[in-house]
Amino acid sequence: MALGHRSQIKRARNAVHETRPHAKLTYARIPVQKACYVMDAIRGKDVTTAIGILQYNPRYASEVILKLLNSAVANAENNLGMNAANLYVAECNASNGPIMKRIQPRAQGRAYRIQKRMSNLTIVLDEKKAEAAQPAEDKAENK
Repeated sequence: MALGHRSQIKRARNAVHETRPHAKLTYARIPVQKACYVMDAIRGKDVTTAIGILQYNPRYASEVILKLLNSAVANAENNLGMNAANLYVAECNASNGPIMKRIQPRAQGRAYRIQKRMSNLTIVLDEKKAEAAQPAEDKAENK
């Protein structure tokens, strides 16, 4: 039942640190469902293709996610010394954030509640593996 002392649990949690370049935006004023439409379009794509998709996507969420993707690419280049041409979007997700609750006056003294939803956006990049491309070429030569 007991997982250990509080400090042991924290030490174990901090040891599992994300080594891939990533960027996170909390409290974005975008509902999760609307952000997921854009996130699904760029998941698994290389960075240049993802940037092109986001620049020409008419949704408001694409502007915010484009800034987040550019931040993740900058983190990869400056902090980890990776080449931006070899990066692709390994993971991207949107999770629920807090909800701002507002009141809209209606007829006959009634009040309707308006929920302004927020989301937490995360993008994780990874480098393409050069070794994965070589065996495919070898198989083509053997045929």
